[in-house]
Amino acid sequence: MSGVIGIIPARLESVRFPAKALADETGLPLIIHVAKAAAACTRLDRVLIASDAESILQAATDHGFEACRTRPDHPNGTSRIAEVVESLDCDLVVNIQADEPEIDPEVIQAGIQALEQAPDCQVGTIASPMESSDDPNDPNIVKVALDQSNRAMYFSRSPIPFDRDGHAHPDRLRHVGLYIYRREFLSVYAGLEPTPSENLEKLEQLRILEHGFRIAVGIHACSHVGIDTPEQYEAFVERFRRTNP
Repeated sequence: MSGVIGIIPARLESVRFPAKALADETGLPLIIHVAKAAAACTRLDRVLIASDAESILQAATDHGFEACRTRPDHPNGTSRIAEVVESLDCDLVVNIQADEPEIDPEVIQAGIQALEQAPDCQVGTIASPMESSDDPNDPNIVKVALDQSNRAMYFSRSPIPFDRDGHAHPDRLRHVGLYIYRREFLSVYAGLEPTPSENLEKLEQLRILEHGFRIAVGIHACSHVGIDTPEQYEAFVERFRRTNP
């Protein structure tokens, strides 16, 4: 049995950056940068790229990575992963975002460890201490509040916990969108109905909490960012060229 499998769900369509998974100004497609970063995590027994796009699957095999063809009708990456694991034998499944080429392998490891150490939880994820430059009022920065056992109590685009008196200056945590699932939970998750807070905040992870399941949170400093726009990709290319002359 492969204990821990990393799956990178990918699609070709992207509104703000069409075909970004295959952008290759560095000499490698973006999706391959992600796969190489994931493969550097020694806790992953396998790394797979899952997609319905032939060009993405071909890029995976051309660069020595496993490719898994999926249906084209998946609403999100989690649904695509749920299809893939139906035919896999494993304990934990790591959902690795296809647009995060600079993800630190240690962040993946910390997420895996968080779930392994929490037998009462079905999902693991990561939170990073917010930096002084981060604005807690920025709705694009998702915050997470934890209980004393580092289980997620709530995720929000608002500053949580709220400092009512304005004196405490709480050490808030920024949520990092890396998810680790127990294999058997993925089929359960795929069947859960959307929930009120999820719809209000537009945060899919709230569906897990609102249905009564638990999320273990590992705390690990994390600075990598996702690539959503051509401008962000160009900045990544510049960083890559500086470190790989």
